[in-house]
Amino acid sequence: MTSTELLEYCLAKPGADQTLNTQRGANQIKVADVMFAMLCECNGREAISLKTSAELADELRAKHSCIIPGDHLNKAHWNTIYLDGELPDSQFYYLIDSSYQLVVSSLPEAARHGLGV
Repeated sequence: MTSTELLEYCLAKPGADQTLNTQRGANQIKVADVMFAMLCECNGREAISLKTSAELADELRAKHSCIIPGDHLNKAHWNTIYLDGELPDSQFYYLIDSSYQLVVSSLPEAARHGLGV
């Protein structure tokens, strides 16, 4: 899985927009100005950070050595996943979809309707 493929997948989500965090050199992907993914370098490795429930975050970290607590993010709800780890591509897509849905479900109703989701 490459960072370009993941960025394209994230940006294909309804209402997704990309901003650059110049301080970290990271691509932040947001919906309605709320971040749901961030592509960055962590410990010298390409990675993606995704939002999740606290329970799932802990479960994923216990199962996969390539998943660590969110780098520079709320560690309870964000995981950073190294792209060069053992995680299958399908799992990346599932976690991106889940992160997007988690953020969209927290948006005001009018914003959700504006996205058509």
